[in-house]
Amino acid sequence: MDIYQKTTAFYRRVKTEKKIFGKSRLGRNLYAVKVGEGSPVGIAVYAVHGREFITAELAFRHYEKGAVGALWLIPLLNPDGALISEVGLSSVRTGRYRKFLSSFSAEQLRLWKANAYGVDLNVNFDADFGQGVKNVRTRGVENCVGPYPFSERETRAIRAFTLSLSPDYTVSYHTKGEEIYWYYGQPLFNVARDLALAETLASSCGYPLKAVKGSVGGYKDWCIKALGIPSFTVEVGNDSLPHPLCGEEALSDVLTKNENALCALSKAVKELKGIQ
Repeated sequence: MDIYQKTTAFYRRVKTEKKIFGKSRLGRNLYAVKVGEGSPVGIAVYAVHGREFITAELAFRHYEKGAVGALWLIPLLNPDGALISEVGLSSVRTGRYRKFLSSFSAEQLRLWKANAYGVDLNVNFDADFGQGVKNVRTRGVENCVGPYPFSERETRAIRAFTLSLSPDYTVSYHTKGEEIYWYYGQPLFNVARDLALAETLASSCGYPLKAVKGSVGGYKDWCIKALGIPSFTVEVGNDSLPHPLCGEEALSDVLTKNENALCALSKAVKELKGIQ
């Protein structure tokens, strides 16, 4: 099965609360499943970039592990991009999108990060939109910001879903590099809070905390800037491995190092907020 089929099967299999919260550019379902109840409320999003589809498998493991409070998992935010990377052009049947994508080589499609329209979802959020050092306006494999913030169906869907939940924290899973980003110019009174949570996350998986300059417009960035909540990007997978990460060895390493991370983080959020 391809990753979209696996995610669909996972969604159908779970018995807890779940929701199709939107559609992709090509009309594929955007799935969210909930594990746990009460507070705090968290959101974890995976496979924002097409070629990082291995992270959806981590979502399945996180569902099994559970969390303190309520945790919503979005295993595959970018199903079209994931299938372009995993399967290739045969995954795209819609005429104008297929015509656009057919201008790229098989190798470019294998390394595809964007959605089917050629917009990189992780620079399409309204957080210093278009000011990143690698941002471009030409649609393609990666880094295209799109015509305006939230121009894409996928980013609009997760914005609405996030606002409907008013989460206490969010985590975005990407590949690769084994490091954690947590800072995005938040006010000083939030820095100590967010750093403490980031250190808990780092302890759980063994990844170091990193600061990244010139990267803007991501889901983490928007959550910190617009919502004022702690939000983290976790880059899983050894940097020595090529994109896209795949195979049992790579998956086993990702799962082993990260399977307990959200349990630890959600517990720390609850303790920090003093939730009864």
